[in-house]
This record gives sequence, C-alpha cells and structure tokens, in this order.
Amino acid sequence: MYVKGSGKLFTHEEFSDKVFILSLKAEIKKIDLWNHELAPLDASARIEWAVEKFGNGVVASTSFGLQSAVMIHLLKQASSEIPIIFVDTGYLFPATYEYAGNLQEHLTFQVKTYSANMTPAFQEAAFGKLWEQGKEGMSKYNYINKREPMDRALQEHDTTLWLAGLRKSQAESRSHLSFIENQNGIYKLYPILDWTDRETYQYLPNHNLPYHPLDGMGYDSVGDWHSTRKLSEVESPEEARHGGHGRECGLHTDPPENLDFTI
Repeated sequence: MYVKGSGKLFTHEEFSDKVFILSLKAEIKKIDLWNHELAPLDASARIEWAVEKFGNGVVASTSFGLQSAVMIHLLKQASSEIPIIFVDTGYLFPATYEYAGNLQEHLTFQVKTYSANMTPAFQEAAFGKLWEQGKEGMSKYNYINKREPMDRALQEHDTTLWLAGLRKSQAESRSHLSFIENQNGIYKLYPILDWTDRETYQYLPNHNLPYHPLDGMGYDSVGDWHSTRKLSEVESPEEARHGGHGRECGLHTDPPENLDFTI
C-alpha cells in the first residue's frame, strides 16, 4: 500500500501498525493538553469543564465512603443532571447503607444502583468466601461485585467520561495519577485529585455535610465489612482494604489476564 507523500510502499500490516502508532501519539498529546488545562482549575471548574466538553456522556461514581459527601456536593453544585452510580456489593457496613440514605435525603438526589448478577448467597454457595481465598480470590470477588456492575453501568449510560473522587494522598498506588486519563476507551477525570486529607475533611463541616457514622472510629476508608480493617490492625493504610491485597479494588484497575472469570 502506497501512502501519498511518504515515498514508501507499506504492507497492510505495516500500514495498520503505523496508523495505530499515530493514533496513540495523538491520544497521548490530547490527554497531556487536557491535563495542562485542568491543573490550574479548582475542583468545581474541573467538573464544569467535563460537562462542557462531554455533555450527556458524563457520569460519576460514589461508594458512600467516609468522604463521599465531598464529591457528591461538588457534583450537585455543578449540575443536577449527572447520573451518580453506586455499586452495591451487598457486603457493605450497615452504617454505609444508613449513610447512603441520609446523604441522598440531605442533598436531594437519588443514585443509580448496580449490583452483581449473582446474589451474595449464591456466590458463597458457588465459590465459597472469595475474600478468604488469597489475592486471586479477592480479584475474582472484585470483578464479580464491582468491576462487572460498573462496566455495565457505564455501558447503559453511554458513558464517555467518568468522574471519580480519587486523591493522590490516599495511597501510593494513586500518587502517579493525572487529572484525566483513558481507561478502556472511557475518559476518567479526578476533580479532587490534588486535595489533601485536611482539605477534604474540612469541606464537610464547612458545607454542613453529614459525617459517615464510622468516621472517627479508626478507619482510614471503608468498603466491604469482611475486608476492611482499622489502621490500628494493619501496618500501613495500603493493607487496610481488600484483605490487604492493595488499595485499589478493581473498579479503577484492569483485572489480571490469567484470572478465572467463570461465573
């Protein structure tokens, strides 16, 4: 195949590779430009930037964790039209479900709830307690209960950009993140990525937002009751979630390629 202006003759395979490389370079350049635009903005302006650029393709996620009220309040200030996705594993602390109800009432919104296609009882009957089966078991648990429901939610909402409340100061695994990135064809933007723990905690009383019932009980963050530990029970914050197998649950990372996904 002859490419005009190149002076070269390419095979179809070489041409496809060349197009892919050029496309990848263009994508990297675009994301770098967007990150440059987002860096000097505050969190509210970053959300407004997302709505202006991506319109109806924007969704957000919440875990109803310790500081979840911050992101939800920022979202509601920017737009009442952004769907907020809640992935319910069925294993959250009772206090988290209580907080979910209180926060929705306080901020007058309703989440779009998604869960695994298999109930917790069916999963335990079929696989046992996956969270007790090492790193591979935890990965499979996270895929069934978190990644698959979230992927389904993103698809059903025709998502082009996903807003999430990750912050660099939360964990070493998040320290390298940029404000916006591309994950499997969907852009992800982190409006409060550069916020400190102090800024985040101060936002709640400053805006009259309710605290999670487990706030001040020794948890750095809260997820499923069976794999969340208090800081006093672990050597580092990285070990306090997901059975000590890392901070990220699989919602924000790709699953291992060799994992058995038979479900």
